[in-house]
Amino acid sequence: MTHVAVAARSFCRNVTLRAELTARYAETTFSESSNLLQGEALVRFLGGHDRAIVGLERIDEGVLAELPELEIISKYGVGLDGLDLVALARHGVKLAWTGGVNKRSVAELTLAFAIALLHRVPETSVALRGGDFPKLVGRQLTGRVVGIIGCGFVGKDLVSLLAPFGCRLLAHDIRDYAEFYAAHGVEAVSLDRLLSEADVVTLHVPLDDSTRGMIGAAQLARMQKGACLINAARGGLVDEAALIDALSSGHLAGAACDVFQMEPEANPDLLALPAFLGTPHIGGSTAEAQLAMGRAAIAGLEHAQLLGPNHPAMGQQEARP
Repeated sequence: MTHVAVAARSFCRNVTLRAELTARYAETTFSESSNLLQGEALVRFLGGHDRAIVGLERIDEGVLAELPELEIISKYGVGLDGLDLVALARHGVKLAWTGGVNKRSVAELTLAFAIALLHRVPETSVALRGGDFPKLVGRQLTGRVVGIIGCGFVGKDLVSLLAPFGCRLLAHDIRDYAEFYAAHGVEAVSLDRLLSEADVVTLHVPLDDSTRGMIGAAQLARMQKGACLINAARGGLVDEAALIDALSSGHLAGAACDVFQMEPEANPDLLALPAFLGTPHIGGSTAEAQLAMGRAAIAGLEHAQLLGPNHPAMGQQEARP
């Protein structure tokens, strides 16, 4: 009999997803922990199960070595930085992954960030709560230059959402999406050119060794004075100390992050800046996205594949510097 363990916390809290999963797999165990399961705690929870649904949990060699009975991992969400793909392949554990399943939710949050930063919502909100009533002058998104780093699932969806705003769109990606760019009026440019010309720079790339820290002090210095930076992808992409300096000096007009280098302990020095807007990794936390991610994860329990060059997860690397 199949035994399924669900570690992904928002899946476990979703009544609809729990019911749909248990209707298929009677022997299912849900994590009741409010904290992210890690290391030995994760091993103890997954032990005795042959299939698992995971979200942000770290599945590495140390975990897999203690779970010889685990055959399938199905990913709730799209980020793969928590999974050691080499270790999965070595242990013969199949992986189910569905790209772009939460793209609209993340793209909408990115659009909201862009409008909020340009209209100086973070600064005015802080001032208002402090007893002031400032009339700070912002800018419209309409007609601005938006630079999209990574034009994969979320990047493409963001392009469609930006269509009514008449923005000039720049994109940087290791892949050639010439047909898409031509159809939507997007200019493919180098990273340096994107950073130097965009009013709003937004990141939509996976986190791996080639993208970690890709936006540091040098890259922030190349951005226009008064530009805004958005990161709704992964926290490790941006050097937070350098971002604090760029905001504190006034070089950047604002920044918004849904993700941080350390989670759930977001950088307090960053959060203290009036021109910074932070949210606690909620890009995929809409009811619609959670259902889509959960149902894809449930389906993946039957359709997982061994890791190899043709596995869909191997082609999800959307952009590089």
